[in-house]
Amino acid sequence: MWPGDDGSDGSGRCCAMNAQADRNELSPARRRRLSGLRLLRALATTVVLVALYYLLPLDHIKNVPLTLAAGIVILLAVTVWQVRAIIRARYPGLRAIEALAATVPLFLLLFASAYFTMAGTNPANFSTHSLTRTDALYFTVTTFSTVGFGDITAASQSARLVVTVQMLLDLLVLGLGIRVFVGAVQLARQQASPATRPGTPPQHGEGTS
Repeated sequence: MWPGDDGSDGSGRCCAMNAQADRNELSPARRRRLSGLRLLRALATTVVLVALYYLLPLDHIKNVPLTLAAGIVILLAVTVWQVRAIIRARYPGLRAIEALAATVPLFLLLFASAYFTMAGTNPANFSTHSLTRTDALYFTVTTFSTVGFGDITAASQSARLVVTVQMLLDLLVLGLGIRVFVGAVQLARQQASPATRPGTPPQHGEGTS
């Protein structure tokens, strides 16, 4: 586990402590402005992703495994980009929260798209046969949250395989994914600490972000 600033090894607690450390460096007005900006950016990203989910011609997709694999590659690429952005950020704790708020919706919508496409390709894949985009998103979220109402279930072997993949990746997103973001925050702080220590002269040509 990634250790926290106070020695804590809980990933959720570490993320909150990293964000708290960033807030301690800011004035109240600056903190409110930056927090509001991060929240708006995360919300805008989620709105755009949901709009694309409802607007893209997903019903024309026939090769579900290839599409899902491509989506996972895109998700990994976005995660890597987010980690690099956290490391370069002036306030990495706040940037990590924004990154998490953008990555989780992308993950959910990726599997919702797969379920909707599978239901359209073969209605026998799910117990309700025909899934709307809202049904597919609802099923994805209930699987992610481990609620499992049972009103929609995977009926075919291929659908159950995809659901199993999602459940395994759920554990990675909630566990390893958060720790990676926390680790990026701590790395950013370690890189910035020499420049902020008293008596350390600034290096020639070094700028601020």
